[in-house]
Amino acid sequence: MKAIVVDENSPDRALRWREVPDPELGPEEVLVDVRATAVNRADLLQRAGNYPPPPGAPPYLGLEMAGVVAAVGKRAGDWSPGDRVCALLGGGGYAEQIAVPHSLLLRLPEAWSFSYAAAIPEVFLTAYVNLFMEGGLQKGETVLIHGGGSGVGTAAVQLAAHAGCRVLVTAGTDAKIARCLELGAKFGVNYRESDFADAILEQTDGVDVILDIAGGAYLTPNLRLLKTKGRLVLIALLTGPRAEIDLSAVLMKRLRLIGSLLRSRPIPEKAEIVRAFKKQFWSHLEEGHIQPVIDTVLPIEQAAEAHRILEQNRNIGKVVLTVKQ
Repeated sequence: MKAIVVDENSPDRALRWREVPDPELGPEEVLVDVRATAVNRADLLQRAGNYPPPPGAPPYLGLEMAGVVAAVGKRAGDWSPGDRVCALLGGGGYAEQIAVPHSLLLRLPEAWSFSYAAAIPEVFLTAYVNLFMEGGLQKGETVLIHGGGSGVGTAAVQLAAHAGCRVLVTAGTDAKIARCLELGAKFGVNYRESDFADAILEQTDGVDVILDIAGGAYLTPNLRLLKTKGRLVLIALLTGPRAEIDLSAVLMKRLRLIGSLLRSRPIPEKAEIVRAFKKQFWSHLEEGHIQPVIDTVLPIEQAAEAHRILEQNRNIGKVVLTVKQ
């Protein structure tokens, strides 16, 4: 089969579409012919050599995919060749085939295209586990989502709004703010033009949960915004890993600071996240009440351009790569 391989000997760690060994099918796995995958910031980190795949995962980029079942392991549940599926991956989505633990698969409605389905698993499951399982977000609470125009951000806005929460966002352009408002956010701040904490406190008495991709530079304003018993869920470090923390604010307001990654979790834990998400939100996706936001669709051979779009923050929502039509 072919897969995108990082050329570590080139100055820019170029992406090459090359022949690689076929995946081996385990007894509890399903072999899928990949039709589409999608780009995540973790792919950019892995390409740069800063985020290796977890043990046992394929070495290739790609944390999600949609495709057609080609073969089924002996203990792989009730899946059959020809089933249309999507799944969260530990790696390997930028390839023609992938072996996936059967417990991570989601069955596609017939009306969905593979490009549409490939934009769902990583961002919706990331948003779900961090808002609801880690952050304990409840109906009626106020949540702040940093990077609201990103893939995770656009998914998180919809999930939180659909759950009956008041959603606030930050984003870097007015167009991204406008899209978040269309998706269900009640208020947005362009962080390039305003102090987001000041702007939010003019509109609210604080927030209950913050989903943060920024890290270091945002820690102080995040703590300032959290209400008593507020929860800060940190999922990325785009402004750096270090900050000085005022522990008195944590004590006085009884705050919780939660670090969270999805990719490195054990398969049984990921499977439980998939089951919980499917129970709470999958029907709303099937009915179209919640939808992935897709910015750009490119062929897999243009993976480098897809990465540039994310590097330059040009996208609102997901960038999808088609592998086969």
